[in-house]
Amino acid sequence: MSRFSAPIAEQIWDMKYRLKKADGAPVDLTVEDTWRRIARALAEAEQDKAAWEEKFYTALEDFRFLPAGRITAGAGTGRAVTLFNCFVMGTIPDSMAGIFDMLKEAALTMQQGGGIGYDFSTIRPRGADVLGVAADASGPLSFMDVWDAMCRTIMSAGSRRGAMMATMRCDHPDIEDFITAKQDPARLRNFNLSVLVTDAFMEAVKADGPWQLKFGDKVYHTVEARDLWNRIMRATYDFAEPGVIFIDRINQMNNLAYCETIAATNPCGEQPLPPYGACLLGSINLARLVRDPFESIAELDEADLDDLVATAVRMMDNVVDVSRFALPQQEHEAKAKRRIGLGVTGLADALLMVGLRYGSDEAARQTERWLHRIARAAYLASVQLAKEKGAFPLFDAEKYLASGALAHMDEDVRAAIAEHGIRNALLTSIAPTGTISLYAGNVSSGIEPVFAYAYTRKVLQRDGSRTEEEVVDYAVRLWREKFGDADLPDFFVNAQTLAPAEHVRMQAAAQKWVDSSISKTINCPEDISFDAFKDVYMQAYETGCKGCTTYRPNEVTGSVLAVSESSEKTPEAETGADVVYLSDPLDRPQALEGNTYKLKWPDSEHAIYITINDIVMGGRRRPFEVFINSKNMEHFAWTVALTRMISAVFRRGGDVSFVVEELKAVFDPRGGAWMQGKYIPSILAAIGGVIERHLVSIGFIEAEGMGLKSDPQHEAMAVGEAPRGPACPACGAYEMRMVEGCMTCMSCGHSKCS
Repeated sequence: MSRFSAPIAEQIWDMKYRLKKADGAPVDLTVEDTWRRIARALAEAEQDKAAWEEKFYTALEDFRFLPAGRITAGAGTGRAVTLFNCFVMGTIPDSMAGIFDMLKEAALTMQQGGGIGYDFSTIRPRGADVLGVAADASGPLSFMDVWDAMCRTIMSAGSRRGAMMATMRCDHPDIEDFITAKQDPARLRNFNLSVLVTDAFMEAVKADGPWQLKFGDKVYHTVEARDLWNRIMRATYDFAEPGVIFIDRINQMNNLAYCETIAATNPCGEQPLPPYGACLLGSINLARLVRDPFESIAELDEADLDDLVATAVRMMDNVVDVSRFALPQQEHEAKAKRRIGLGVTGLADALLMVGLRYGSDEAARQTERWLHRIARAAYLASVQLAKEKGAFPLFDAEKYLASGALAHMDEDVRAAIAEHGIRNALLTSIAPTGTISLYAGNVSSGIEPVFAYAYTRKVLQRDGSRTEEEVVDYAVRLWREKFGDADLPDFFVNAQTLAPAEHVRMQAAAQKWVDSSISKTINCPEDISFDAFKDVYMQAYETGCKGCTTYRPNEVTGSVLAVSESSEKTPEAETGADVVYLSDPLDRPQALEGNTYKLKWPDSEHAIYITINDIVMGGRRRPFEVFINSKNMEHFAWTVALTRMISAVFRRGGDVSFVVEELKAVFDPRGGAWMQGKYIPSILAAIGGVIERHLVSIGFIEAEGMGLKSDPQHEAMAVGEAPRGPACPACGAYEMRMVEGCMTCMSCGHSKCS
């Protein structure tokens, strides 16, 4: 009997986590094989490997403990991959050589996957003097453009997506440009942006006082603090960015404040990290731990929770020792502090199963109690590991126990730490869990409320056939099994029916016992006033949150799918857009249709021949592969490389028309050539033009210089209908929504942060 409670769960496992050979043949025949692979790999760090393998397997069984995707997909595969989810890169020096050294390190890290964060506050502002070269500085925003291009290039080569976070202090002279940078729709698409807000700035906002923008000892401008705050809020209100990080609180509450300073986070904000900091993530599935759900005696099995947390802490601690790292600095940082980020998922479902309305005072109190229990169990488990294996190398009992986060920890836990030390400097974090929550049977994600009780998902299979399936929330499915088609009780609420203050209440309740931070989106109604919207951020600050991310539907960012307030049923999206099954590169059929084009570059003795083959999917032709040939052996190496790179991008699917624009933008410093009355800046640009004309001829793009061709089958909205949201870059559906701090597609699960 399958362990999967829903078809989507098995699909996610097969697409994302199942170990397969290079030819696609499965190695993990069942999900039990996946659990066994992970358990065996993490038990390698133990002396009694067999005993701990069984204990770890039991924790993974039935989706009770959910290691983050990189652990689930990578542990025990023998592949040279990191099992860490997120990194913050080294401090960026304010010099050209140092900046590009950091760019190289970022590229090496991104090749292995994972989200990475940077603080760009260390780069001098635009217009500042550059000593020794009689020039003005171009400023941090210009270098962010370089990073963005690097990320795009890495991804176009077929690497796994890896989002980036850029932070900037609220007192940097270029902060106003930073706030509005992404209002240009073509700029910094691979970045999330967050402003580092200090306590002094918040006090100046409340006092309506002045605020100095400075770099080093030089004050560049003085502005009104409230005006700058309103600029941040207005950009977030209209464009959903930038986010806000309360950086002083993060440093004050950091267990390691005595040996590190934090100035950046990973892309979704749940991991504030020092330079070269790395963190691995995992989640306790609270929905699986509720006994007698929906009965008057329903309760979370706290003894089971304690045992599961202790096992999860040990598994995650072992990941530090078995993982690979892109840079030696990252390995040193991870092993010196042994930071882990144990969190939860399924919180909203668990609250429903014990009869509590998400966002209510009682639900917030219960959340705080559960998170307190998890924190106790995690810290005590880490103390036990310290007794057995030693404390983390930088542990200093007096300084550690004096940190802000340990001040309200239970006295027996503090005493145990003082006596034995602790293995892991930080232990708790609540990360985005969208994909692993689907894998676990569509439990509610992280500490978010249920977004939709049920929705219809269309899937385009590899053979061209289509399937349509209902995806039902885990708690709703249990309710149906118990009570049939009876109406859902009043305490079943969803993200759209909650007031913003209720979201903040839940985040603050969880934050009290989370020593890192929380990835959460506070959904705001479209008609919320600007002043009320600002109050959400002030409430988050006043109630102890470490950051705040909101999403307000509007004409610029689009709106999310409508959800019925009185029914578990969510209206099916009217897009008709299909989800293309593209977890792996598309399989190549035996025969493909294509065309060969001759390109004669004026200065070259031999012509170049470009063959472009197409695949038919859903009745439409789309590019699948490219071959570039020439008798000129000087062209051999780069044409082979280009062939492989472009073909890899094409086989990943989605909107690949950007390849054309990237090629056409390449300039040869030796000069271009005039061809058919047009100046072509390089031979690569000429190849881009050939590919573009082919894409036009097959109907994939509208015309030269234009994007994807519209198709009635893929139309998103009726004429005159307000936009439901941005189009998904993977499947084209207009079902993108903000969840856990990241834009995610409701239809296919695509996320810029995964």
